[in-house]
Amino acid sequence: MSMPKEVPTVGSGSEDVHKIFDTVLILDFGSQYSHLITRRLRELNVYAEMLPCTQKIPELDWLPKGIIFSGGPYSVYADGSPHVDPSIFELGIPILGICYGLQEIAWHNGRGVSGGDKREYGHADLHVIRHENNPGIDRLFSGMTGQIQVWMSHGDMLSGLPPNFVTIASTTNSPFAAIAHESKPLFGIQFHPEVTHSPRGAEIIKHFAVDICKCKQDWTMEKFINKEIERIRNVVGETGKVIGAISGGVDSTVAAKLMHHAIGDRFHGILVDNGCLRLNEAKKCHEMLTKNLGVNLEVVDASEEFLSKLKGVTDPEKKRKVIGNTFINVFERKALEITEESGIHIDFLLQGTLYPDNVGGLLKDMKLKLIEPLRELFKDEVRALGTLLGIKEELVWRHPFPGPGIAIRVLGEVTAEQVDIARRADNIFIEEIRNAGIYREISQAFAALLPVRAVGVMGDQRTYEQVIALRAVTTVDFMTADWYDFDGKFLRKVSSRIINEVKGVNRVVYDVSTKPPATVEWE
Repeated sequence: MSMPKEVPTVGSGSEDVHKIFDTVLILDFGSQYSHLITRRLRELNVYAEMLPCTQKIPELDWLPKGIIFSGGPYSVYADGSPHVDPSIFELGIPILGICYGLQEIAWHNGRGVSGGDKREYGHADLHVIRHENNPGIDRLFSGMTGQIQVWMSHGDMLSGLPPNFVTIASTTNSPFAAIAHESKPLFGIQFHPEVTHSPRGAEIIKHFAVDICKCKQDWTMEKFINKEIERIRNVVGETGKVIGAISGGVDSTVAAKLMHHAIGDRFHGILVDNGCLRLNEAKKCHEMLTKNLGVNLEVVDASEEFLSKLKGVTDPEKKRKVIGNTFINVFERKALEITEESGIHIDFLLQGTLYPDNVGGLLKDMKLKLIEPLRELFKDEVRALGTLLGIKEELVWRHPFPGPGIAIRVLGEVTAEQVDIARRADNIFIEEIRNAGIYREISQAFAALLPVRAVGVMGDQRTYEQVIALRAVTTVDFMTADWYDFDGKFLRKVSSRIINEVKGVNRVVYDVSTKPPATVEWE
């Protein structure tokens, strides 16, 4: 999220969590896999955070149990390449370098990095080398002998060992594929253990975090929830008031329920109906959050205001900007109304909204302190937290929904009529997915209304009506995605229902594009 520097952030940010749980710090050099390192550690119930590779260690007010240097697209010997703060090597804590991170360790300990004669991308057989006279060196590959399969993605490599380092594994192309210092807890590996293409990668990461760094495996949502509620209460105090935008999605709902657990009705949620929500969304969300979860929530119907400002707008980025700015105006108006009617002073803004990129604008104008209970969590952790909070499974596992809503699924000008066509088609699609029992197999699914008309025949008459495009994808992290392979009978049923039940549509197509090169959304 982009946020103005002057905005005060308090409460449940990373500055608190890493003081409670043993933490591994990942220094990010820009690898496409960096976030996976954090994820793999969390899956081991070890808390981890990621910061830029240039982070100055003396500026931290906490000490990690271990540090991992990620991979990156640079060459350590090239001018302008990023390097870590040298004081890191004086901390005396374990360090693991991955790919570029290995080369960074070597660069700071005697150089020995050069461009390889052959680039190495894809699977490689790693030969583990044991050192019986110094078993501490072998801890990274504990229990592993002979050859293991790993995933390589590099052009540069070590041309020699830095002083006081030994080789602990090699490949045909990389004689120094893994190294360790003879006496210090410094390890470097040329391959990527964080990707699933390295079958025993998770074991290697565990050996580093648990066996070498001695991290406790106590990062669980069961522990997090109690500590987080206590922290929120300490920050907000006995009289502080919190306001927050609710979208009905997983993140904002979990954040709202957590806040309600902590401070009760001193949290006031606002759901802004922008006229581009899913079918009956505002009504369902209000009922679910107020009656089922007890959250203090008010729905603001601003659909006419949003749609009037979208009149004539066809550019996708302009749509987003119009909706974002209008949202800020509506939210601020309602917040002021709540303040004036109740006479209360609002102190904090809860992050976990439908429009996270716009929260900075709200904060800047409203001068609120930002509180972020979910800031450090992955989506699967948020879902686990939601389950613990008693939120229904149907909502916890709900597919993502874009901030601008159906406005970016209506290609071309957005009108109430066009939105209605798209949302009704979308509702049929999702309903049939649920009926087929495959909703959890799909990461995201929706219907988009295309800005074209097609010739058709209905009854004895020719028609010239609109086209619906169905989109369903599977993905782990939304960085890449594949289209879901539906059964033909399923698509036939969905198509038939949409054409027969949604007035104005005579053709349905299914999007079979992967990401990349396509994106998940059409706009």
